[in-house]
Amino acid sequence: MVLERVLLCCVLIVGPGLAGAYGATRPHIVLIMADDLGYGDVEPLNPDLKFSTPAFNRLAQEGITFTDAHTPSSVCTPTRYGLLTGRYSWRTRLKRGVLNGYGAPLIEADRGTIASVLKRSGYRTAIVGKWHLGLGLRANVESGLDLSVPLTHHPGTVGFDQSFIIPASLDFPPYVYFRNGIATSRKTVEQQAVGFPGYTRRGPRADDFDMRGCLDRLAEEAIRVVKAIPSNDKPQFLYFPLTAPHKPVLPNREFAGTTATGPYTDFVRQVDATIGRVLTALDEAGVMEETVVIVTSDNGSFMKRIPAGSADHVSDQTVQGYHADHHRANGPWRGTKADIWEAGHRVPFFVRLPGKKLAGTRESSMVGLIDIFATLAELTATPVSKVEGPDSVSFMLLFNERDFERSPLIMHSAAGMFAIRKGSWKLIAGNGSGGREQPKGRPFAEPWMLVDLETDSIESQDKSKSNPEMFNLLKNELLRIKGDD
Repeated sequence: MVLERVLLCCVLIVGPGLAGAYGATRPHIVLIMADDLGYGDVEPLNPDLKFSTPAFNRLAQEGITFTDAHTPSSVCTPTRYGLLTGRYSWRTRLKRGVLNGYGAPLIEADRGTIASVLKRSGYRTAIVGKWHLGLGLRANVESGLDLSVPLTHHPGTVGFDQSFIIPASLDFPPYVYFRNGIATSRKTVEQQAVGFPGYTRRGPRADDFDMRGCLDRLAEEAIRVVKAIPSNDKPQFLYFPLTAPHKPVLPNREFAGTTATGPYTDFVRQVDATIGRVLTALDEAGVMEETVVIVTSDNGSFMKRIPAGSADHVSDQTVQGYHADHHRANGPWRGTKADIWEAGHRVPFFVRLPGKKLAGTRESSMVGLIDIFATLAELTATPVSKVEGPDSVSFMLLFNERDFERSPLIMHSAAGMFAIRKGSWKLIAGNGSGGREQPKGRPFAEPWMLVDLETDSIESQDKSKSNPEMFNLLKNELLRIKGDD
């Protein structure tokens, strides 16, 4: 497929990657991943949005807007594993669902990550934000939490030079900041369970942890990393996984009440502003034109489509969904977070290249977040072994204005339902959503569903009977790639 060129570009990429455009200098890389931000939550992908998203608008104007980008899973832990390792999470022990805040480490000790690969190539690596891949916490819910003991496993053990993280989603205890594997406070109080929209589970919370202020605290830490870039003698990789707009939906006072559609969209505005703060920091540090910026989400939004005639989030903020005429958090796509339907895994995806190369373009080629691993390796001319990023496919061709067609891409639902994409064809290996929407169905239960997304974006028509060759081709490809996990 071909890029829709809106503006002329004036910077050429030569050599094996963007490094070639700067001689021996490799670009800085900032990778921002929102938490549960839907395809329809951002203005460049939803022209009917009832509020503005200036940061996403800037990314669209100065970079590439991808319209067919997918997470490897429709929930967060497996997507984060796939993103960082270039390997599908269903090949690990985690076959469905997510870890909790006390989960054992999911990334294997000898597994290459984006951070370890780039570090090997001379990068300084940092993470600020939500980890949700398991930590070496010497505690569990029953025995209590001992914050005086450094973590035995944390981002520093898988390639990150510096880290400032929370263990999991902002609704999972323990609610603690860890800097380089050490808790920033040893004292805790008991956080009580709270209902939606401020949904929070009961558990220990460090006395320096403010739920509503968490996103701002993380933004300040990320900006501190950006400000230090000019004084470092190495290129910088910053991975900034946000905590929002995932539950608890707690926009700060600056954004609370600033939209007409409730706390959720107020929170989306704060997410946009947080990304904008990082972009401004790159400008002020004088490194924006030496930086590749990637912004995306870990899965679709949890906000459901509520039928007309019943209360929604606008009339009752405790309702977890919208009428279609109020807000379509997942745009035109069927389903919600956790589902194998498109809304579960088709997400916002923007890439801003140095010199605003390909500024203002829209890209309709299918790509996956699992492909970021191989793309960054090629972009930085970093060699990787055969066992590193085994499921990742570089889409660097698109940055060089060349055609790219991704080999079959697999998506996975919260309940372990598989789907496979090739071109516009999608085969769902089960008989339902595999997530939250009814019917939920079961993985690999028949009948499977073959959809042509080019003509049926809402996934309502099964084409398996009229296209048996495509059905069998995708079924065989899925089983081949899946293998024995």
